[in-house]
Amino acid sequence: MSKSDKNHNHSHQDQSKKNIKIAFFINFIFSISEFFFGFLFNSVSIMSDAVHDLGDSISIGFAWFFQGYSEKKQDERFTFGYNRFSLLGALITGVVLISGSFFMIYRSVPRLLDPQPVNYSGMFWLSLVAIALNGYAAWILSKGTSKNEGMLNLHMLEDVLGWIGVLIVSILMNFTEAYRLDPILSILIALYILYKTIPEFFTTMKILLNGSPENVNVKSLANSIKNVPAVKDLSHFHIWSLDGEENALIVTVLIDPSDIDKAREIKEVIAEIAHESSVKNHITIEITTSKEELEKGYSHNT
Repeated sequence: MSKSDKNHNHSHQDQSKKNIKIAFFINFIFSISEFFFGFLFNSVSIMSDAVHDLGDSISIGFAWFFQGYSEKKQDERFTFGYNRFSLLGALITGVVLISGSFFMIYRSVPRLLDPQPVNYSGMFWLSLVAIALNGYAAWILSKGTSKNEGMLNLHMLEDVLGWIGVLIVSILMNFTEAYRLDPILSILIALYILYKTIPEFFTTMKILLNGSPENVNVKSLANSIKNVPAVKDLSHFHIWSLDGEENALIVTVLIDPSDIDKAREIKEVIAEIAHESSVKNHITIEITTSKEELEKGYSHNT
């Protein structure tokens, strides 16, 4: 990796931490306020969102910690480095969002059967403040590219949409006093969160389980390596993502003994193919002239 690339990555990581820190303080301070105003206005949708936002704050705090921890250099304990620790923040965030959504549904169903009066005027003004704060946080996080920022951006976006719903419902209740709209909105917000979060949660799980990266055509990459003129066969072809952004590749290729003096050039060609397939910095290429060694995935001829 060049010096300019390292400086770019360092700058990107610093910005990621700053974005997550801002989102944390906005969410934490506002979630505490929501508890107070939700109780004051007797609104189940605000109270449920307060519980949800507090969970968000906790998970964002974890994400903030793991984003910084992931920048530690590799050592004897983690020879690939600490990049994947940032995924733990995203995973915890997903768990909190999913469990919080089910809790919102649980709290809202009784209000459908027995609707309670709410302070729709207070809901109206609180929703305006919430839209502004969460909209600002969503705008900041939308600039990031890390898995952490992507998952946290879902928090802010669903909060903005949810509070737009609260704004509309508060206006409608001002004219109709249809108090069932409050729990209905709460359930709709929960269902939307589940719809957006569950796929992202499984994507994060796939990365942690060393699944192949979404942005790499694995069959095409393998075929391209096989089509290198000197390559007769390949084995132990493994490709995975370290953190949702950086990909890694390991492959063993078979060549004729007469081509062993071209081993360096063959590796360079394969590395270039990998670069074109979004594998940039973590490439391990073993070259062998023996079928037996090919099956074992190592060579003494490299």
